[in-house]
Amino acid sequence: MKSTGIIRKVDELGRVVLPVELRNTLDINPKDKMEIFVESDRIVLKKHIPNLTCQVTGEASEDNIILADGKIVLSPASAKMLAKEIASQFTDDK
Repeated sequence: MKSTGIIRKVDELGRVVLPVELRNTLDINPKDKMEIFVESDRIVLKKHIPNLTCQVTGEASEDNIILADGKIVLSPASAKMLAKEIASQFTDDK
């Protein structure tokens, strides 16, 4: 993890202000939603990517594929896996 050398205090309501330099660098704008994760003893903030969560793995990524007019979202790996499963349903092994 890369240190920025920036230190901020937590206010009475538990808020921490993200420095404008970091917000600009990470394209975080006012009203953007942030996801909060805990990894060991760390709190990790990540900009929420709406509607791009894979329905198989739960992974949110800009690389995910949107299908069926936005009704289905899949990671590339999940899409390949499902394509193989679907293809196997239509083979003439019977």
